[in-house]
Order: sequence, then C-alpha cells, then structure tokens
Amino acid sequence: MAEPQKTAFDASAFLAKAGLGRKIVQLKPKQGFFSQGHPSDSVFYLQKGRAKLTVVSKNGKEATITLLGPGDFVGEESLAAIVGLRMATATAITACTALRIERKEMVRVMHEEHAFSDLFLAFLLGRSMRTQADLVDQLFNSSEKRLARILLLLAEFGKPGEPETLIPQITQETLAEMIGTTRSRVSFFMNRFRKLGFIQYNGRIQVHKSLLNVVLHD
Repeated sequence: MAEPQKTAFDASAFLAKAGLGRKIVQLKPKQGFFSQGHPSDSVFYLQKGRAKLTVVSKNGKEATITLLGPGDFVGEESLAAIVGLRMATATAITACTALRIERKEMVRVMHEEHAFSDLFLAFLLGRSMRTQADLVDQLFNSSEKRLARILLLLAEFGKPGEPETLIPQITQETLAEMIGTTRSRVSFFMNRFRKLGFIQYNGRIQVHKSLLNVVLHD
C-alpha cells in the first residue's frame, strides 16, 4: 500500500495564521513589539501596518535604524546560537497585525521546511542590501537626498506593483533621526519639496514620482 503523499509546505499560509508556537498579535500605534535589553525569545512577522526599529545609547540618545512594513521580519537576532538580549526596540507606527513566532518553532520550521528557510534567507539578504545602501547614503549623500530617499522608500517606489503614494504618518523628528540631521532641516527640505510639487501633505504626506529627481540629480 502506497504511503500518503506529504502535503507541500505553504510558507504564506504558515505566516498568515496562528498555530503551535505562533500567535497573532494586534498592536496600537506607539505600542512596542519588544524592547532593547529584554530577552530575545521570538521573531515577529509583520502582516499589516508600519513599525520602526530604534536603539538607545548609554547616554540616552535614541536613533531610528529602519522602518518596517508588511512582509518584514523583526527580532531575528533571537535565532543566534546563544539566546541573548534584544539589541533594539521595535515599535508600531500605525496599527499593526503581526505573527509572533517562538524561537523554538522558528528554528524547527527553518530546519524542516526548505520553502520557509529560502523565504527567510531572501528577506535577510534583502535587509543586508538595504543596510549597505543606507550606509552609502549616509556617507556620500546630502541630507536633502537622504530625506528624499526615505520618503520614496516609505512610498514603496521600486517595489513590484503600484507605489503607496500616501505614506504612513511619521514625525519630522523620526525622519531627522533616520537621516542624521535636525528637525529644522527636515522642515526646510519638506517645504522645498512641497513648493516644487514633489510632495503634498495635509495630515498625510503624498509622494510624487518626480521626487526621484532629487535622488538622481548630481
């Protein structure tokens, strides 16, 4: 008698619902996924909403490392061989829905399901490339170009499909932290972008494709 054929693993279905070692959590704006210095015991997969990853120095200065959107993992440091402490704080910017995956379950599925480990590896490579691009941006581009790039990334220009021209609500303080300048400089550049027709804002910022001119212009 033939053995029953194993059903193919569906990574999308795994990340869409709760199960053994997995729990769907709802977060309000400004609510934390986890905090810097706390035990690193799980990975989160962001299903809906936007979040940010920040670090605080010993003297209390806070910096925003990156912004997170649907399809991003956060907290992957929990997969290290030796379980340690969180190196950063993840906080919801908008209302978020996320899948919390316990470390043990995350390790299991990565070992047993190649489809999932391939997906996770692709994400890590993408994040590594983004981190390198951020570093180059900080080293060689003006603060005006860095702001334009962040706004375009928030609007998801360059990703498959139509860009989300209305970006999530984000403060000028957070934008200043991300590009390494002051809030007053961000305000100055935002007003310039608006006068040139690159953006519009009335509560929400709307990004136009023409903002690419700032990034591409030498």
